[in-house]
Amino acid sequence: MPFAQFKDRALISVSGPDAEHFLQNILTTDLDILAPGEAKPGALLTPQGKILFDFLISRAGDSAFRLECRADISGDFVRRLTLYKLRAKVEIAKADQALVTIAWGPESTPSQSDSTAAVDTRFRSSAVTRSYGETEERGDLAAWQAFRIAAGIAESGSDYQLGEAFPHDVLLDETGGIGFKKGCYVGQEVVSRMQHRGTARRRVLIVSADRPLPAPGTELTVAGRPVGTLGSTVSATGLAIARIDRVKAALDAGQAIMAGDATVSLAIPVWAKFAFPQEAVSAEEA
Repeated sequence: MPFAQFKDRALISVSGPDAEHFLQNILTTDLDILAPGEAKPGALLTPQGKILFDFLISRAGDSAFRLECRADISGDFVRRLTLYKLRAKVEIAKADQALVTIAWGPESTPSQSDSTAAVDTRFRSSAVTRSYGETEERGDLAAWQAFRIAAGIAESGSDYQLGEAFPHDVLLDETGGIGFKKGCYVGQEVVSRMQHRGTARRRVLIVSADRPLPAPGTELTVAGRPVGTLGSTVSATGLAIARIDRVKAALDAGQAIMAGDATVSLAIPVWAKFAFPQEAVSAEEA
């Protein structure tokens, strides 16, 4: 069973009698449908609807939640959660030196009694389990990167910068990271308007080329005009966040899409429900 370990993750515990109500009112994730043993994606947004912090959230017992996030943003995340706490009866704490082990494949599903592991619900084609605790084995980070890219799952830092992306840009609307039937939360009006009007144009796409891709952050261009930005890469495959209307216009016109000197192909993740627009605007119009 393939697996990888990460020491650059942090675990934030939110517990207490008001924990679920507190988080439900500020995060994008709908906790009413978060089952024990599941880790769902989510975000804390700015009032303008952009992702300020991203995470995976799972239940950690009665009236307690575990938020797994990047270690480098965890301190700021705790401070922001504390600002929203006000008089809520919750305790917010960060675990030091958290180790996260990710395993994937049919044998990776945890037992129902294992409270230190949760199924990462972002992945559809293969079971992925995240475990929280020490292990002596090292794992294969490159294999995980390749698996995540092939699945079309974007992560902040690697594929987009916090404060710059909307939830739809990184497919939180498709991976269960947004509760469209829950009540208000920070940034909810912007997200709901984008969903109901169908105005999401920037989307995660899978990139492939016949040569190794350039560095993350390289612009994707059509006739010298930008259409997106390259994210994580493994050799000749990677992820990008791109304007799907501009990509459609290039495809219709038979124009090459470039990442540096490499000609690339762009594909929608097979599990995603969005599609290229039927009527694309040209690069000049967009």
